[in-house]
Amino acid sequence: MNTIHIDALKIAHSNGVLVDCAFDIHTSLALVGESGSGKSLILKGLLGLCDAALRVTLQKRSPFEWSRGKSVTLVPQNPFTALSPLTRIGDQMFFAKERSQELFGMLGLDGSLLERYPSELSGGQLQRVVVAMALGSDPKLLLLDEPTTALDSGAREVMIEQLLILQERLGFSLLFVTHDMSVAAALCEDICVLKQGKIIESGSLKTVLKTPQMPYTRQLIEADFKNREYRK
Repeated sequence: MNTIHIDALKIAHSNGVLVDCAFDIHTSLALVGESGSGKSLILKGLLGLCDAALRVTLQKRSPFEWSRGKSVTLVPQNPFTALSPLTRIGDQMFFAKERSQELFGMLGLDGSLLERYPSELSGGQLQRVVVAMALGSDPKLLLLDEPTTALDSGAREVMIEQLLILQERLGFSLLFVTHDMSVAAALCEDICVLKQGKIIESGSLKTVLKTPQMPYTRQLIEADFKNREYRK
């Protein structure tokens, strides 16, 4: 996998700048910050999905033709908003049935689920369905908008393991947006810490977790540790 360079991403409205950052995606990058730090807005900026009232400047260099929905795809946080509740799963896949069944098999889903409605699947199954939809075009970059937030610990572990296997098998790069340091550590090699739309710390995820330089980063790590202790 070749490096994807986001040389500049600036998102602003009439009252000021919301996002102003730059970063590189090698194999897998976690973009971590508290709610409201601008994580999801960055994904919208990369996909060209920002509100028309916002001014977006994006300068990028990638080893592939950048095309939303083809070479660059998104796995949303909530699969229920990505799927029509009144349509069978198979009818919402935008590629051949054989491709759908192949991807379902990679994700540990039975092909018979293509004939079911979203309400008949569990949250973990639905999340894997939207991953399959995102991978259908054989993307070079997969954007993940906190896709494990609504999952229980077991489903979360399954999702992480399958994403790692699929990445090795299919060769796509990952940009993972999250506030959960433990999930980021399980899935990604590098990290950028986001605060108020700016990156304040970056580097190897293992290094940043072990020796964070910024007080804000230490606070995120400590808060995540406390949450995991509470969940136990």
